[in-house]
Amino acid sequence: MPDILLLSQRDLQQLVTLDHALIERVAAAFATLASGKVVMPPVLSMEIAAHHGEVDVKTAYVPGWDSFAIKISPGFFNNPKIGLPATAGLMTLFCAQTGQLKALLLDNGYLTDMRTAAAGAVAAQYLARPEASHVCIIGAGMQAELQLRAVCLVRPITQATLWARDLTQAQVLARRMQNALGISVIATPDLAHAVSAADIIVTTTPATQPLVQADWLQPGQHITAMGSDQPHKSELAPACLARANRYVPDRQSQTARMGELRAAIAAGLIASDHVFAELGDIVAQTAPGRADCDEITVADLTGTGVQDTAIATLAHQRAQTAGIGTIFTS
Repeated sequence: MPDILLLSQRDLQQLVTLDHALIERVAAAFATLASGKVVMPPVLSMEIAAHHGEVDVKTAYVPGWDSFAIKISPGFFNNPKIGLPATAGLMTLFCAQTGQLKALLLDNGYLTDMRTAAAGAVAAQYLARPEASHVCIIGAGMQAELQLRAVCLVRPITQATLWARDLTQAQVLARRMQNALGISVIATPDLAHAVSAADIIVTTTPATQPLVQADWLQPGQHITAMGSDQPHKSELAPACLARANRYVPDRQSQTARMGELRAAIAAGLIASDHVFAELGDIVAQTAPGRADCDEITVADLTGTGVQDTAIATLAHQRAQTAGIGTIFTS
């Protein structure tokens, strides 16, 4: 049996950070997905409603890559009340030629957080107006912070407005991010105004009832919805998708089942057989992105296995180069 590389969360935090290199890696993964050659099965998802929890398993094989990842990702959303993170999990990396286990990435959800933030940056980079400078972040957890950092890497953000059900939590995050980013960051209890005034809106919550209403949206805005990744979740009122000039899923087969598209189809606002260009098609330039400055664009991100294989293989390559990690000999 070959040796197995064990990488702890601390190891992975040294190896992978939210930067332009990671954004480019995730963008390339989306473009590869658009080629039609990636093998990516449907998400295996299990709800644990009694504890406000869920577990997702995602994977993808990319022809030509020497490894593929299988990611196990629990999300237990009552955890912050008892001092635990809402997300956890690990990734396993296998040899694409032999199927032998190559590495265990004990990331506790860190890599999932990073690749999700990078996907938000890709969506903003390809769909938001180039001069967009005001972002509204809905939510005040880890992903809210990361999405704010991510959009600042791809757009000239000078102002951010945060909204969360817990205003105090949003205020704490606002102060911390203003100090970290050197931009104006405020928390507000007025969600409608925060959405209407922003160039970019990013939703980062596990909401089960829509937060963003269609009549709040303004010409030229871009919305990235990334919290709805289960059939019972919804952050955008279904009419938001009908009002948008351009709706872009990360994977339409997923968004139709558990993203914002699901609710719009159920409401009869979008035909179930309508085919949309996916984010990877736009990155690969086989489909157009934003057409003009007045378009309203919506990116519906449910998270794809190809993102997990992309970030896991990147971490493994960097670990081997840097000599980081612990070798386990079976």
